[in-house]
Amino acid sequence: MLSTMQDVPLTVTRILTHGMTIHGKSQVTTWTGEPEPHRRSFADIGARASQLAHALRDELGVDGDQRVATLMWNNAEHVEAYLAIPSMGAVLHTLNLRLPAEQLVWIVNHADDKVVLANGSLLPLLAPLLPHLPSVEHVVVSGPGDRSLLDGLAPTVHEYEELIAGRPTSYAWPELDERSAAAMCYTSGTTGDPKGVVYSHRSIYLHSMQVNMAESMGLTDKDTTLVVVPQFHVNAWGLPHATFMTGVNMLMPDRFLQPAPLAEMIERERPTHAAAVPTIWQGLLAEVTAKPRDLSSMASVTIGGAACPPSLMEAYDKLGVRLCHAWGMTETSPLGTMSNPPAGLTDEQEWPYRITQGRFPAGVEARLVGPGGEHLPWDGESAGELEVRGAWIAGAYYGGADGEDLRPEDKFSEDGWLKTGDVGVISADGYLTLTDRAKDVIKSGGEWISSVDLENALMAHPDVAEAAVVAVPDEKWGERPLATVVLKEGATADYAALRTFLAQSVAKWQLPERWTIIPAVPKTSVGKFDKKVIRRQYADGELDITQL
Repeated sequence: MLSTMQDVPLTVTRILTHGMTIHGKSQVTTWTGEPEPHRRSFADIGARASQLAHALRDELGVDGDQRVATLMWNNAEHVEAYLAIPSMGAVLHTLNLRLPAEQLVWIVNHADDKVVLANGSLLPLLAPLLPHLPSVEHVVVSGPGDRSLLDGLAPTVHEYEELIAGRPTSYAWPELDERSAAAMCYTSGTTGDPKGVVYSHRSIYLHSMQVNMAESMGLTDKDTTLVVVPQFHVNAWGLPHATFMTGVNMLMPDRFLQPAPLAEMIERERPTHAAAVPTIWQGLLAEVTAKPRDLSSMASVTIGGAACPPSLMEAYDKLGVRLCHAWGMTETSPLGTMSNPPAGLTDEQEWPYRITQGRFPAGVEARLVGPGGEHLPWDGESAGELEVRGAWIAGAYYGGADGEDLRPEDKFSEDGWLKTGDVGVISADGYLTLTDRAKDVIKSGGEWISSVDLENALMAHPDVAEAAVVAVPDEKWGERPLATVVLKEGATADYAALRTFLAQSVAKWQLPERWTIIPAVPKTSVGKFDKKVIRRQYADGELDITQL
């Protein structure tokens, strides 16, 4: 027996048309560095998305599911691309502007991108790549920049505003299969070549609904979200599509991602929500500690991409800003969990829930797998590798224009679950606590030591700005922890004092013997600690190690 319900495809097109009509007065505000930011209504965004679609189809010949890449900051034009490209049946491909040149070349060629939309300020990055990108036929430049850098290069160059000017402000959007490709992102390629994840219209629609649910970010048209997380980082955690679905105003920082302009944006524009990785909020905290600014408008902040030190949560609590942990990855669209505590608890009772990675929503199934392949119980104690599946979880990687999709054994189980590479425990009521990445667990004398626990404990010290802990070889124990520490300006703590402080939080046998002070923790292109760099520096003898 079938239902009597209508079968309406869940597509980005429906998000676009709903947002520009029902929420037409909501705004995308782009920070310009000038006294007045640039403001554009959702109705205008929708009209310009139609103009962009006409230009891509009629002028540049984009047809079918061809890939259109973006090399752009977070701004209104990038939002227009987010909506127009999937809605016309093409595939949005966001390029990570922080990747090395050779990786960007590999990614563009693997995706077979036909058009690149680029901000003018990023032309110095794009121009040297173009001779190595045979599939790219057109470059569309938005905003100020040195166009002469593109002189003599093969692609045809267009000015964004000139390209869309005068074109119709409505478009006969095709009726698309909700399972067809809408957008794609590539992983950062920390091991081997980057891997392509292709999101469907259906997955984006369902993910957008989950982002807006009260148990997740709970945003409405009364909110303004400061979208710091880059639009090339898992589609800005789904926020551009989710906000257009519910009319949430967007404050886009463009290239102004430094602590001082972010503090000014918050004080002047009064966002109620924000989203970014922990390093952004650590920098902002240092800024407002030195030069106090009014952050009181921000009721909540979604923080993900890396584990948030509890000490950072406590510091923002004192400022009246609540940080909410989230966990996810490129392969999960990315929303996998959020750490909203159960109802009816006191602040003290909420704290153990807040410092977890959070609870799984209905759209994400999870299981823990032990080293022998056994499934472990959700008892808050049994640690194993996290595997997930769901409607917005990847089931394969993109194999290229002429290749089959890839399902490597180290990333997907035989029954199709995604192997996340994260190690952790899950409580009986579904709260995930990650103890490490599988590749970062320290195996010392047959026992596991969590590098994340050591890092969080160290970063609670008042003199420590950042800390990263990695496993290094040890003749007696196999592996032992190496603590690399970034001290705050003017701090005087020595290694013995730090070790004594750490001993208050962790077992004695877990205390690192090897210590070093570094100017900054190496970061990946999306702001995560890049521990492979520290391990290499140690192996090559580049670190000044003190052994206690």
